[in-house]
Amino acid sequence: MPTEILMPALSPTMEEGTLAKWLVKEGDTVSSGDLIAEIETDKATMEFEAVDEGVVGKILIAEGSEGVKVNTPIAVLLEDGESADDIDTSAAKPEAAPAADAAQEAASDAAAAPAAASAPPAPAAPAAADGSRIFASPLARRIAADKGLDLASIKGSGPRGRIIKVDVENATAAPKAEAKTTAPAAAPAAAAPAGPSADAVAKMYEGREFEEVKLDGMRKTIAARLTEAKQTIPHFYLRRDIQLDALLKFRSQLNKQLEPRGVKLSVNDFIIKAVALALQSVPDANAVWAGDRVLKMKASDVAVAVAIEGGLFTPVLQDSDMKSLSTLSAEMKDLAKRARDRKLAPHEYQGGAFAISNLGMFGIDNFDAIVNPPHAGILAVGSGVKKPVVGADGELTVATVMSVTMSVDHRVIDGALGADLLKAIVDNLENPMVMLA
Repeated sequence: MPTEILMPALSPTMEEGTLAKWLVKEGDTVSSGDLIAEIETDKATMEFEAVDEGVVGKILIAEGSEGVKVNTPIAVLLEDGESADDIDTSAAKPEAAPAADAAQEAASDAAAAPAAASAPPAPAAPAAADGSRIFASPLARRIAADKGLDLASIKGSGPRGRIIKVDVENATAAPKAEAKTTAPAAAPAAAAPAGPSADAVAKMYEGREFEEVKLDGMRKTIAARLTEAKQTIPHFYLRRDIQLDALLKFRSQLNKQLEPRGVKLSVNDFIIKAVALALQSVPDANAVWAGDRVLKMKASDVAVAVAIEGGLFTPVLQDSDMKSLSTLSAEMKDLAKRARDRKLAPHEYQGGAFAISNLGMFGIDNFDAIVNPPHAGILAVGSGVKKPVVGADGELTVATVMSVTMSVDHRVIDGALGADLLKAIVDNLENPMVMLA
């Protein structure tokens, strides 16, 4: 029976992608783990591996096709004795669907079942007891259905834990868990007022010259996530000025000593370290919002916003509290470079409990950032500017002052706790040698 290759969900936020390039052609033999295509997600271009073996009988989606929905059949694998003449391609479209058709097709999201082919349809993508999707190849689902296997009890050995043919062939039959009867769904809440339609906005500017810029997947995701964050997260803001003179002097001394090793520390490296250590000093603030609970993190995983053409990434530096300044500097440079090349893997930009957004290098004095869920907060960093300040002895003097604003999710962090966290960050930056103790 021909096996469909489906458009994969390569990140939790991916609903559609661009089939950038095929690495195989019709007639090629592939095995599980072979690279078969390059997929552009909303964040990066990633290589896609085969999870079954067979011969590529038909490529259903041409390379370069945009807006291909997750779980759409993109190619068909044939087993021994099968012919490409038996494949019905009516379920797939070689090009991205027109807007009207795409609106209907969008009813199935990343967890929806694949479109039906001419052969008997594969069972819909199953779900575990907690509602999360179980990833299994179409062939594995068919074999599991024939043998009466519960896919939730089978451990997958394919890429990213996907259940493949060999897993279900080696499993013993067991009755499937009965579906729980659910209470009738409550009436949906009234939708938030929508803005004017695209056509209505364009009509306002009839007679005016303009260029229409098509939104790519990253821009659409940024718009959706930040709109959701601003509407659903109860933000509050804490502001402090930080005197940088001690840090700048200490940084200059360190960079002279590190010059033979080719290491040059930036102020941003110190900020990352200061935030990481502050999260350890105020552990109740090192947490994330998880819907009906709060997850208190042990390590300090700090996300840092990196601007790229058309959007931004927030790569995560894991265990930042445990790493030296030079290690953080090298890791940040590597992550930023690969972010700009859109070569980050999902695990490198997902997670983290707290984020940093630094616009100081662009001459911005101060600004307010939007919390990126599930983070509990984000530190917006402005530029260091020479300002008159009153010294400890009451004398007027000049200091390099950096303004920061911490945006906080009030569901996770209350005002006093947020103030403690920001104070710890300020103390670390104004006394930088303490961070090396």
